[in-house]
Amino acid sequence: MSDARWALIEPVFTAWRARRTGPGTAARVHDLREIVNAILYVNRTGIPWEYLPHDFPPFKTVDDYYAKWEADGTTQQVHDLLRDKTRRFHGRRAEPTAAVVDAQSVKTSANVADTSQGIDAGKKIKGRKRHLITDTLGLVLAVLVTAANVHDTTGGKRLLDDLAAAHPSVTKVWAEGGYQNSI
Repeated sequence: MSDARWALIEPVFTAWRARRTGPGTAARVHDLREIVNAILYVNRTGIPWEYLPHDFPPFKTVDDYYAKWEADGTTQQVHDLLRDKTRRFHGRRAEPTAAVVDAQSVKTSANVADTSQGIDAGKKIKGRKRHLITDTLGLVLAVLVTAANVHDTTGGKRLLDDLAAAHPSVTKVWAEGGYQNSI
């Protein structure tokens, strides 16, 4: 990760570490930037944690940080920060007032458990469905992954509830014809 990119998100991770250090806590031995780089490497390459190259901190350490950051909302905080900065860069307010909702069915591999997938009869796809709400720049505001047999309106309603809680400033949502008169 470049120095400029790290400078954008470093305050979030520094604050996270500061909240967890103090008298009686062990000194941290791993650089947070290297932890983030390792997470990005796994994300970019799709490798299992165990195959993380030895140039990075131990995979169990990286996985532990990732799990903690997901659980306590740190990764969401980074996402929100970068989305807000991107919106401001494009001359928009940090909080959106309009959004777009849509869903997409995707095939899954043969290794995926049947309990987590379904058949989208309209598209004849066995797999999962991604339900997304983005702002007008295409930046993700809410996402939900379901079995492919979950109807768009069912996922859309759940997403709209999430959107209302996280982004109450959104007053208009555009949807394709499949959502007409249903949400």
